[in-house]
Amino acid sequence: MKTSTDRMLTRIKSIYLYIKQRGTVTTNELVEEFGITQRTIQRDLNVLEYNKLVESPTRGKWSVTKKKTRVS
Repeated sequence: MKTSTDRMLTRIKSIYLYIKQRGTVTTNELVEEFGITQRTIQRDLNVLEYNKLVESPTRGKWSVTKKKTRVS
């Protein structure tokens, strides 16, 4: 059984990959796609933003930055 930290990291990785694939997405689109609350999505986006992996050029819209990543 995965710990809550493992689940959170897996979810954040999935969100990042989803945004990378789609280009620009809205917070509401992420809520619908992942079936979790807007508050949880916002916390996950804050983690990604803190690590300079995503940015919000317009309120409520998100896109990935040019920071190089290696997804394992």
